[in-house]
Amino acid sequence: MVSKTDTKSRTNRERRWISHLLRRTGFGPTPSEIDRFLSTSHEDIVEKLLDFTNTTAMPDDVIFRMFPECHAGVGLGGASAKWVFRMATTTNPLEEKMALFWHGIFATGNDKLDNPVAALTQIDTLRRVSTDTFDSILLELSQDPAMLIWLDNQTNHKQSINENYGRELLELFSMGVGNYTEKDIKECARSFTGWSLNNEEYMSLRCQNGSIWPYHRIAWHYEYNSDDHDDQKKTFLGQVGNFNGEDIIRIICEQSSTAEFLSRHLYDFFVEDEEPVSVWNETPPKNPDAIKVLVNEYFNSGHSIKEMMKVLLNSDFFKESEYKKIKSPIEMVTGILKLTGEAEKPSLTTINAIEEAGYMGQLLLYPPSVEGWHAGEEWISSGSLVERVNFASTHMANITSPGTSDILDSVYESCGDSATVKDMVSATLTILGMYNVSEESINLIHESCGGETKTIDCNDMSRSSEFSSIMSDILRIIGSAKEFHLS
Repeated sequence: MVSKTDTKSRTNRERRWISHLLRRTGFGPTPSEIDRFLSTSHEDIVEKLLDFTNTTAMPDDVIFRMFPECHAGVGLGGASAKWVFRMATTTNPLEEKMALFWHGIFATGNDKLDNPVAALTQIDTLRRVSTDTFDSILLELSQDPAMLIWLDNQTNHKQSINENYGRELLELFSMGVGNYTEKDIKECARSFTGWSLNNEEYMSLRCQNGSIWPYHRIAWHYEYNSDDHDDQKKTFLGQVGNFNGEDIIRIICEQSSTAEFLSRHLYDFFVEDEEPVSVWNETPPKNPDAIKVLVNEYFNSGHSIKEMMKVLLNSDFFKESEYKKIKSPIEMVTGILKLTGEAEKPSLTTINAIEEAGYMGQLLLYPPSVEGWHAGEEWISSGSLVERVNFASTHMANITSPGTSDILDSVYESCGDSATVKDMVSATLTILGMYNVSEESINLIHESCGGETKTIDCNDMSRSSEFSSIMSDILRIIGSAKEFHLS
């Protein structure tokens, strides 16, 4: 016979590992999401998370109707907020997390585009192909109008090549420094001549003007101009031929250096913070064995990102990586808006929150450079840390938010009519899926709420004002705890 203690212990173990998986594959789980996967095996959860066929999210027409500026990009965070509404309301956050992963690698900035429609269209593309083969992802990227403008490939002509896209394709998007030559860059650029925009000069002028509200900028369209393509013989990475862009992508994806570079990116984003990509050619990976596992799957699966993600999420090195990553500002802000229920419908609260994420160092669609954002410990500076803690503690402490109110109801049901601060803290951390919290952090919460033995009388169904006040303090301190900012 299984005792209640054993059952509770098993349930807590399940909740802990489900919470870890959902933190990494999304933006922090809600209590209901954790409950939904109880008694489901880890492998089956991974299968469900990687199935994007029936995913739904807040419809664009709802966002446009309530806040059309999210489409037009008015203000610092308008267009970015549109994406965050989707992140916070999607039925499968991993789909958005994969798009965010690629956005960080193929970092394209709207500050140069000045066209949020094109920037958001690129995100739609990255979302659609996010778990396809790497070959198909690079092909879509190379034909994406925002990328063509961002890295100037519309000015890459057979009589006068522009190496910008070819260089970044090799250095930052696929292979990494040290795995190609300057000649390879030139030959790559020659192969992508003719990959441009339809009626580029006219459309660039049109795109500088806003169209009828709410559509704002007019979108660009990809066009292949065969007359502008250099169809002469080329030598690229040791292979010789009359190469076009498709051939370059095929050759790139055959390289072991590509498999290693991509595997390290996946490990860095989903498992453990690595050093900045700019020093990868000088600094070995933190877990070379894990990289080998992912590289093997890359080749065994025909370069499938979906199959690589299955191996990664089911691996021991992933399961053992709890709290080894620092949440990015977008991960933290989106997770809080989702947990508190503040993003259930479009509002200025969400738009303002995205602007605050920018102050913390990460504004979606506005990467600092083509290299993207430096993650890990670089998210934590003296200024950004204050912004993070203030945002988290303020939003978490607001017990009038619908999601936060649900947390209070769950704690009340768990603790009953009379409970100590220790009981309430324990119940709250369990509901939030935060199991690996240090004794130091827990003691700080206890002390801030009057001590762990303090007893709160909450015997009326509407909850006593003291109970609500203590819960607000508990959630506020949890929002400032180190573990809350880790995943």
